[in-house]
This record gives sequence, structure tokens and C-alpha cells, in this order.
Amino acid sequence: MLKAVFTDYKLNFLKPSGTSRGTLYQKPSWFLKVWDINDPSAYGIGECAPIEGLSIDPISFMDQKLKELTENINNHENIDLKDYPSIQFGLETALLDLKNGGEKVIFKNQFSKGHQEIYINGLIWMGNKESMIDQVKSKIDDGFRCLKLKIGAINFDEELSIIQSIRKQFNKDELELRLDANGAFDLETAKNKLNQLSKYQIHSIEQPIYPGQFDKMKALCLTSPIPIALDEELISIKDVKKKEDLISYIKPQYIILKPGLLGGFKKTQEWINAAEKNNISWWITSALESNIGLNAIAQFTAQFKNPLPQGLGTGKIYTNNIPSFLELNGEHLKINNELNWNDSMLTFK
Repeated sequence: MLKAVFTDYKLNFLKPSGTSRGTLYQKPSWFLKVWDINDPSAYGIGECAPIEGLSIDPISFMDQKLKELTENINNHENIDLKDYPSIQFGLETALLDLKNGGEKVIFKNQFSKGHQEIYINGLIWMGNKESMIDQVKSKIDDGFRCLKLKIGAINFDEELSIIQSIRKQFNKDELELRLDANGAFDLETAKNKLNQLSKYQIHSIEQPIYPGQFDKMKALCLTSPIPIALDEELISIKDVKKKEDLISYIKPQYIILKPGLLGGFKKTQEWINAAEKNNISWWITSALESNIGLNAIAQFTAQFKNPLPQGLGTGKIYTNNIPSFLELNGEHLKINNELNWNDSMLTFK
């Protein structure tokens, strides 16, 4: 028989982190702890990490829903979590962790054993021109060959200037550039900006227009000089057939998968199946989770032989992250079993 408790925890950004939806200073997360009453020494932990303005989870009801879940953990299949994908992800992670002995092993593979690394991109947050260039230099010095720049918040001419200065030093064979607009543009603005950006050998751009505009996104994917990746477009789609219909209709060049916002690993697998059925490439990213969520997502990512750089470089963005065995070595993420977890900072209710 299972027992469960939960707690909330505010993660503090090391530096204010800019996106087109504003600057982030803190990130709320909830953690779910599950154990068998016959062996309370072994427990699984999962993270529920919705993002205000991006997740479909009604954040103001997170505590209420988690209370319902923990009070009825043995009947969790009867609890409706369809509007709480972050809780679905946290529950799935906690149960897999418990199943594998409560050692933060979510999937048994070469990565979770510490024998395999995951190739990742470097993330460049929005900011003024100087701060973004400083970030770029730092990531390149760390050995990154693929950078993802968030755009759409500062003056576009400045963003072009940043990208131009990067390309003067590194061509596309030396450095891959991905852009993420977080739905910042309308259709006509997006067309104009994509044409201006195309001269800089951009690998792809995520979500150039706001999600839910299927006809406009289809037209943009058909004509864009830069390959388009869907991201926010996927978050609200729950039904398997609707996922397949969306992919086959819009026909993006890539899709970006965030298990923590899509409802967990089974739901993410549905997107992977739909993408591969339509010969569309994909990669996986974390969504500002702590090391608990990041660890689970990384182990899931390692289940696939995906050669593209993954978006899993968020382990060092917080001042109060949960210490873990995850280790970032330049553009590679790995598990170092000589490092220890310490989740004692989480005080469960």
C-alpha cells in the first residue's frame, strides 16, 4: 500500500532570466514523495513544475489537487489529472523512481549508470546586447557547438546585430544557432523577421507565432526560409489522434518536447510516434525544473538514439537547486555516481 506527501518549493534564479513573456526571478515547483508503507526507507520523488502563462495547469489549484492525490494515492488512476500535466509528470516520475528502488533511477540505461553522456545546446537568455554577447562568449569558451538564443524581447536590430557578430566569428559548421521566439510575433512580422534572419544560417526557430493559429503556422512552415520547430503549440493537445492530426496538417520541420508540460513520458512518447510517422525530427528539453525533474527528463531522453543536441542545460540556473549526481561538462550532461543527492531541503507536508 502506498503513501504520499507533497511540498512546494521556490527556486531562485542565479541571474534574472529574460524571456518574451518577461523576466524570471523565481520559479515555483511542487514535489511529490511516494513510498510503500511496508518499506518507508525507499521512496520516489517526482517534480510538478508548471510555468505561469505557459502551462495549462491551473497553478492556483496545485496544492488542492496534490492534496486530493496524496490522500487517494492508491486510487490515483481514478483521479482526473488531464488538466494537470505537470502533476501527471511528477506522479509518473515518483512511481518509476520508487519502482527502481528510490535511488533517482527513473529509466535503467547507460546514461543512468553513468556510462553515457547527452549532447546538449547552450541556452542564451534574453537581455541587453552586452549581456547576451557575454553569455555567448561564456558558452563558446565552455565548448558548446550549439547555442539557443531567446529572441523577441529586445530591439530586433540589436538581436540581429548579436547574431551577425556571432556569425562573423563562427560559421554554421563551427556553431549551430537555434532561435526561440516563444510566440512573440504575428504572422506578417514573423515573415519579415525570418527573411532578415535567414542570411545568418539559422538552424531553426521555435514557435515564431502564438500557438493555436494552425492555418497560419502551416503557411509559415511551408514558406519559411528557416526551419520551424513547434513548442508551445503542443502543450494543450491531449488526445492522441489530435496530436497526429496537428503534426500531419502543419508539417513543421521539428517539434520540441517538454515532458514536464506535456503530461509525462507516455504522453511525450505519443508526440514522438506522431513525429516519426511523419518523418519530422524532434528533441527534448527541460522546462525550468530543478535537478529532480531534469534528471528524470535526461534519463528518458537517453532511451532514444537521438543525435541532435538536446535542451537539458538548465541545472545551474538556480542558487538553491537540489544537489544531485548530474554533472555538466561543457556541452555534455552526464551522471557522476561519485556525487550525492541531498533532498533534505524539501520539507514535506
